[in-house]
Amino acid sequence: MSLLRSLRVFLVARTGSYPAGSLLRQSPQPRHTFYAGPRLSASASSKELLMKLRRKTGYSFVNCKKALETCGGDLKQAEIWLHKEAQKEGWSKAAKLQGRKTKEGLIGLLQEGNTTVLVEVNCETDFVSRNLKFQLLVQQVALGTMMHCQTLKDQPSAYSKGFLNSSELSGLPAGPDREGSLKDQLALAIGKLGENMILKRAAWVKVPSGFYVGSYVHGAMQSPSLHKLVLGKYGALVICETSEQKTNLEDVGRRLGQHVVGMAPLSVGSLDDEPGGEAETKMLSQPYLLDPSITLGQYVQPQGVSVVDFVRFECGEGEEAAETE
Repeated sequence: MSLLRSLRVFLVARTGSYPAGSLLRQSPQPRHTFYAGPRLSASASSKELLMKLRRKTGYSFVNCKKALETCGGDLKQAEIWLHKEAQKEGWSKAAKLQGRKTKEGLIGLLQEGNTTVLVEVNCETDFVSRNLKFQLLVQQVALGTMMHCQTLKDQPSAYSKGFLNSSELSGLPAGPDREGSLKDQLALAIGKLGENMILKRAAWVKVPSGFYVGSYVHGAMQSPSLHKLVLGKYGALVICETSEQKTNLEDVGRRLGQHVVGMAPLSVGSLDDEPGGEAETKMLSQPYLLDPSITLGQYVQPQGVSVVDFVRFECGEGEEAAETE
């Protein structure tokens, strides 16, 4: 028997095959597993990609890993895939949440050069309005409105003012670093935060030389993450004409904005108008908010500026009126 076993071992060494009925066991062959899609390896570079995608998009590790697996480790394609999936989820949530009251939210103010924009974005709760993701949405709406203004032709000798309603605002491009429209950004935010939201409205003002836009946001808050955006619950723009550049224009403009927010005038009026009381709706005839012993017109006159127009936003004011009706 030992001779037979030796002979078989010899034949295997010579031919590389086993005779039929061999008593020697073959070594197990490697088994192949087939996956529905590529899987992300556990290498250090793959973990680094996962962390980078997580930081850039803010989506969960599970979703980021799935995106990288689906896109074969391509970071850019994974980011696009994540946004598309989030948009689908956002549109689905938006459809379910449609009709729910959006009385909270924020006013956003952004100034660049001779252009100033004021936007309002609404949500359901004050809790969500304090969330950075919601505030970034307000920033994106302000930047989209600013880009829209920069495409408009300047008026050489007069200021220009315009308004955008919810539908017009939603259709604006999201910006150079974002795909789609502001409506797509809204869907992403709804998907992430789970509340009904509305891009309510926007106003913009462009002024030539000789004009100045004073501004004020009540309860203002700023964040390094939000560019030059100022956020609050009330906002005002006051357009002034001045014959010369004055050093105190910023302070005067802020005080005029405070007055518009606090006194809620309906028109500018004239310096020749008779002083009014608390119920007065003409701005220049109203008691000056910071010194009721004089009218706003009496405050403005010595400052060397003329108030020609204004815009006032109060967060959720339309919703409250509709609920009362």
